[in-house]
Amino acid sequence: MALEDQETRFSSAGVLKTVVVILALCLAGYIVGPPLYWHSLEALAASSSLSCPSCPLCDCSASLPLITIPQELSNNSFADCAKHDPEVGEDTENNLTELLSEELKLREAEFTENQQRADMALLEAKKITSQYQKEADKCNSGMETCEEAREKAEVTLLAQKRLTSLWELRARQRGWKEGVDKSHAQS
Repeated sequence: MALEDQETRFSSAGVLKTVVVILALCLAGYIVGPPLYWHSLEALAASSSLSCPSCPLCDCSASLPLITIPQELSNNSFADCAKHDPEVGEDTENNLTELLSEELKLREAEFTENQQRADMALLEAKKITSQYQKEADKCNSGMETCEEAREKAEVTLLAQKRLTSLWELRARQRGWKEGVDKSHAQS
């Protein structure tokens, strides 16, 4: 019976360790995966742009597209494939910069708000801890008072027992017996 319990304990511990390892691997993949994906995508884009000859009008028909778009969905207004317009590029860059700065401001505001909430929660926890500490101190003080009273009562009880024993001894010396009640003693 004890052997079966021990085997069950070891097997459940092994299962728990396996689950923890799998969760750790999933968490590592979740954290490390997206940056690796984007870096590999940038490397792929850089290597494909190096293979394409630089010319005023890009000849994209020579390279095979990675994704084919159906003819009815394609936009034919971009006939020159990837012609770079400096004004559009500058506007796009400015818009991107503005969007990124706005995103940073929003994240900073969110972080500040979260920090304030955390600080308030910490302050509330400190107040509650202080209240519990005061209650614990009161309880300890009451326990000490009760313990002192119990010790005094114990000493008093011991003194009373000694006094009772002394009186009982004197009474026996004068002829008192424990089994004799009052009616017999008076007659």
